[in-house]
Amino acid sequence: MPRKFFLPVILLFSVILFSSWGFFVHRTVHQLAIYQLPGSMRSFYYKNMGYLVDSSIRPDTRRSRDSAEAPRHFIDLEAFGDSAAWKMPPTWDEAVRIYTKDSLVKYGFVPYHIITMKNKLTEAFRSRNVDSILFYSADLAHYIGDANVPLHTSLNHDGQLTNQRGLHSLWESAVPELELEHYNLHSNHDAQYLSNPEQAVWDCIRRAHTLLPVVFGKETEATKGFTDSTKFRMQTRRGRQVRTYTPAFVKAYSDQLGTTVNDQLLHSVNMIADFWYTAWMDAGKPDLDHLVKFEKKDKKAFKTEKKAWRRNELIQKTMLLSKKQAPES
Repeated sequence: MPRKFFLPVILLFSVILFSSWGFFVHRTVHQLAIYQLPGSMRSFYYKNMGYLVDSSIRPDTRRSRDSAEAPRHFIDLEAFGDSAAWKMPPTWDEAVRIYTKDSLVKYGFVPYHIITMKNKLTEAFRSRNVDSILFYSADLAHYIGDANVPLHTSLNHDGQLTNQRGLHSLWESAVPELELEHYNLHSNHDAQYLSNPEQAVWDCIRRAHTLLPVVFGKETEATKGFTDSTKFRMQTRRGRQVRTYTPAFVKAYSDQLGTTVNDQLLHSVNMIADFWYTAWMDAGKPDLDHLVKFEKKDKKAFKTEKKAWRRNELIQKTMLLSKKQAPES
């Protein structure tokens, strides 16, 4: 999502201009992460799946009224020096000492904010506060999703520096919305305890950042087969005329990317499950079952859904909540 400026109305792909990973994908990964949780957490999270999916976009909607929100979603690594992804310290206090808080606020601090949210979730588990557990679970997962988007790690976050303006929403929204039915939404990953959450976050940042040449390069390659009139089209969105990418170009770019977007989606899911599980473990593994009423019908529904997830049939069986909700809502 463009972070430091608003695109003119006629410019690129404003379907979900202010959403990271697209509202559609955030909703998707929040649901998928629940299937990876152990039985001791499963009932609580599954029973509250609707809330977690609906709240997955809350940090994005909060940006319109909270001026402090935006830098929590990204980190412009080039602003912190050469090879910053491999050199920046793992802790917020050390980062402030080296780079100053003002610089971090200006250029983003998503890896540090993820740890802040993880710690808040741990405290929520300790206090057995249902509202807080759900609130921080949803927010933590959102920022983890953002950290897996390559363009959230670069000053050239919308391709504006390489004459590729609009690339952000193309990669994170247009491509997965067009292709999700062909994606693999199942992972053999089960939630794992992270002995070093900071390391996990920075591994994620490095993974995303190293994908940038692919993100930029494949758009250039795809563009070679199109003219402006075949690459873009005018559409009415919320009463305004906007220029968006044609489905043909989105498909061509997706084909160039291969499984890149799908891989990052699944990496987000795995990481969300790991962080939820780690926060719960660090809180002393509190009993969550008594916090929800998990009935026989719920057990049956979960079993059916998990089976569909394992077979990658959630969409086919209309069990993926994000497909039941309009992406633009």
